[in-house]
Order: sequence, then C-alpha cells, then structure tokens
Amino acid sequence: MASIATVLDNNADITRRYGSGLVAVFVGGTSGIGESTARAFIRNTDASRAYLIGRDQTRAMQIIEELHQIKPDSQVTFIQSDVSLLREVDDACSAIQQKEDKVNILFLSPGVGTTTGRDETDEGLDKKLNLHYYSRMRFVANLLPQLMKAGDESEQTVTHERPLSRVISVLEAGGEAALHLDDLSLQTHYSLRNCAKHAITMNSVSMEHLAASYPQISFIHSFPGIVRTRLNRNFSTATKYAVTALMVLARPWEIKLNESGERHLYAASSPRFPPQKDKDGIPDVAEGSDGHPGSGFYRLDSTGSTYKPSKIMEVYRADGVRSSIWKHTLDVFAKVRGAPEVEP
Repeated sequence: MASIATVLDNNADITRRYGSGLVAVFVGGTSGIGESTARAFIRNTDASRAYLIGRDQTRAMQIIEELHQIKPDSQVTFIQSDVSLLREVDDACSAIQQKEDKVNILFLSPGVGTTTGRDETDEGLDKKLNLHYYSRMRFVANLLPQLMKAGDESEQTVTHERPLSRVISVLEAGGEAALHLDDLSLQTHYSLRNCAKHAITMNSVSMEHLAASYPQISFIHSFPGIVRTRLNRNFSTATKYAVTALMVLARPWEIKLNESGERHLYAASSPRFPPQKDKDGIPDVAEGSDGHPGSGFYRLDSTGSTYKPSKIMEVYRADGVRSSIWKHTLDVFAKVRGAPEVEP
C-alpha cells in the first residue's frame, strides 16, 4: 500500500526525476478521474504539455483556464472527440502526432454508465465495450511511435534517473474472469456482466502482451476503488437514486476525487513500476509485475498495491490465448479502420 504521504512525495519529485517538458494525453480528461489526474499532472510538473480528449468543450475551457492560472508555463490543449468511435480516436491521435514526437503518459479512463443492453455504434461495435477496451487499445496502437520515443534510453540526460513512458488504463484490475473466447466482441453473448468481464480481462491480457513486446514502456491496469464521478449521468432517474444511496453506504471506503488523481499520477510516474528492462538492459525485479519479474505490466488496486497473479491470465498465457486476443483486437481494427501505423 502506498500512503498518501508517499504518493504526494513522489509526485512532488517528478520534475527532478524525469525533467521538465513532459507530455501527457488524458483520454476522458474533461471529467472524473481523467480530469483529476490531469490537474495533478499540471500541478506537479514544469513546462509540461497535456492533451485533454473528451466531448465537453465548455468544461474543457474551464479546466484549461484554471490550470493556466496554477502553472502559466504549462500548455493544455483540448481535442474534442467522441472516442466511442474508432475513426474519432484516429483523428484525435493524428492531431497529437502533428504536434508531438513523444508521449510520456497515455492515460485512459473513458467510460459510460448504462443499464441497457448492447448499443452498437455505426462501426458495428458495442459502445460500452468499445469505450472500455477497443478505443483504449486503438489509442495505444496509434501512439506507439511517440511512446517508444519517450522511452528511448539514448535520449535521456545524465541528470535524470530514466526516461518515462507509461500507459495507464483505469477500469477494474483484479476483476479478470473467463471469456467467451469464440465471441470476444459479444455479438451473441452480450450482457452487462459479460461486457464488464470482457473489457477488464482483455485490458489486462492485451497490456501484458504489449509490455512483453515493447520493453521501453510500462503498462498499468488500475482499479480506482470507490470514487464519486459523473459516470452515472446517463442512468435513469430511479437508477441514479439507487446509486446515490449506495454511495452513502460506501462513504467510509470512498476515495475523494482529488486523492484519486494524485494516486493515479503516482501510478503514472513512480519508479516502482519500471518498464521491462532497466537502463543497463538487465530485467528489473519489479514489485508485483503480475508474477513475472521485469515484465513491465502491473495490475494495481486503489491503494497502489499490486495484485497477486491472476489464475485466468496464467491459463491464457500458457495456452497461447493472450496472442489470439491481441490478434482479434487487430482484426477488429483492420475491419473498422485499417491497420495502425505501427502494428503491435
């Protein structure tokens, strides 16, 4: 467990450790945990550049104005995008790539609260599953060149400990479960429960696959705990009342939004979560890298502790399912949008 004092000390040390001018992309950055983490990033870094990707331009302009007053040397850019559509994911990535040759932090927290069934977009994907899995992996696939450049050891100055290149997906690490392997997109087995377990498990499995393929980058799947966000804004009135009642009961375990932002910035910057290899090319024995020292993939709970190895992930790894899940993901991309610039 990382105490809040440890978290704040780490975050205050980011510039010394990694230097100024860091670049971060926050998908879902205009509300909830994405917004709170973006705010923590700007507060704790110097001359940094942040990209907020979301739909609410009015909210984004308010956030940008407030952050500019806190850190006038920072640059915060809003990219309006409905990331439930892969074509808009591609457009957002293109806008970033026109300005940046590196991305140090890719923070993924888009989501939707719903109690309805399968809701297909015009691209043929369920909106919830897309927001929680496919669009997140499309951001990773598209921005791999920028993430790899940020993790290039040869560009690191001697005054800083190591380069920073990290992907954080906020969902429900620790909730991995068996999948319908013959129906990963849930065309015929759709339910809210199946959608949740598919998104959670495929996030972990795919990020572990990517960590093994890209040793310059750390990959983190995080469970935020009980955090009060606006994820219920699309619920019916009755469901909103029910959720509010549950939040009252859960108040003793609630994590305040500001604290969640600081904790997720810790996940995005702490040296506890290095990539696959250290600066000398020797695998790190990193705490909790899902049972694989130096794997570069971490599943974190709400306190910043790492989970014990997942049994279902061990089975999928041994049976070669991990590769087939990533192949399925690339096949979906190819069908909807074509192959990414760098094929993972």
